[in-house]
Amino acid sequence: MPKPNPVIENKSQLVEYLAAGSKPDRSTWRIGSEHEKFIFYRPDNSPLRYEPQGDKPGVRTVIEAFVSRGWSPIEEDGHLIAAVKDGASITLEPGGQFELSGAPLKTIHETCNETTAHLRASQEIGEQLNIGFLGLGFHPTLKREDVPVMPKARYDIMRAYMPTKGTLGLDMMLRTCTVQVNLDFASEADMVEKFRIGLALQPLATALFANSPLKEGKANGMKSYRSHIWTDTDPDRCGMLPFVFEASMGFERWADHVLDVPMYFIKRGSSYIDASGQSFRDFLNGELPALPGEKPRISDWEDHLTTLFPEVRLKTFLEMRGADGGPWSRLCALPAFWTGLLYDTEAQSAALDVIKGWSVADLEQLRLDVPAQGLQAQFKGHNLQELGKTVLDIADLGLKNRKALSVSGDSEQGFLNSLRESIETGLTPADNILAHLKSDWHGDTGQVFSELSY
Repeated sequence: MPKPNPVIENKSQLVEYLAAGSKPDRSTWRIGSEHEKFIFYRPDNSPLRYEPQGDKPGVRTVIEAFVSRGWSPIEEDGHLIAAVKDGASITLEPGGQFELSGAPLKTIHETCNETTAHLRASQEIGEQLNIGFLGLGFHPTLKREDVPVMPKARYDIMRAYMPTKGTLGLDMMLRTCTVQVNLDFASEADMVEKFRIGLALQPLATALFANSPLKEGKANGMKSYRSHIWTDTDPDRCGMLPFVFEASMGFERWADHVLDVPMYFIKRGSSYIDASGQSFRDFLNGELPALPGEKPRISDWEDHLTTLFPEVRLKTFLEMRGADGGPWSRLCALPAFWTGLLYDTEAQSAALDVIKGWSVADLEQLRLDVPAQGLQAQFKGHNLQELGKTVLDIADLGLKNRKALSVSGDSEQGFLNSLRESIETGLTPADNILAHLKSDWHGDTGQVFSELSY
């Protein structure tokens, strides 16, 4: 049966849509993990175009390989662009980045098993097609003009609009990869607490997962160049969101914010209508220039929600979006980090206490410092390495209290080990790459393809 898609007559329906995500019964809370990776052709480390070129496979070939393994294909205008299986999906980002959006699962063990199964399948497909998959926050060698563009209509609209709002939006689309986790909330009040903790501690997550120190074949001066890119992408839809820390924050306040973010597109059937820069408020009043006289449907609201890019994003769940794509172990560490902080009452209260009294101005400055300085960024007279120890202890407590054991009796706490190593040494994946570049790689950034691929 098709999902209901009613016409939206007033703002209250938009608020109700967000509020419907509340899950008072904690046993129904789930964890959804997502990660992106670059695909490259092993003989020369070049990117894949959408269609095959001689003996070189295309990105379409990669999706077809997953379809042959039981994934169901999804097409747009005759192009295979995605596939789904068991509540998970694989999709294409604008520059051919390959994303796994995992199913909503109950434990970190389950979501890590899902990630592991996907990466093992990717490895097997990689052997067959002579391709590799690389987890970094920014492409280490490609220039912007050399990135193949994928045949998805919404991306055509975004590529035309991005340069009107910032200088790095096309880099965000074409040359970055991220890992994120999606989490539930019990109520409006719980959502607000989680949102505030998520925004305040996102710079720490960015530092811990920093993994994009290379650009066009050399060091770029940053630990997380991916994170830096967001500072000059589009001020309308990015940033620290000061209103989240105000007393008025709630579902309605978020809806008002989303209504004021300019639109990208409207989807009708399989077609995308360019509405870039136009107002969803006008759409709500039947006055949208792109579709005069027509009012939006819930699906239009859902689409519009996906076009905001803050470090934390609210839909009917919360998305934590501040981490670079990275090594296999870090793909499991990110959901463990945020689940530990936000899925246990004692841990969430402790995390809220940590950020108490932090000003938005302090957070905005930290957000600007972290891409270059990583864990050595200074905050409140200390570096993030020190803050990270406190926060990781809280996340560890939260995972311990969850008592979610694997079939072999292991706690979820073990998934934090790679982050503990960074806190103890002060070294992030980016620092390790830069160290290799100066020593055994002898300045050759191409080594990342053989040394760091999955």
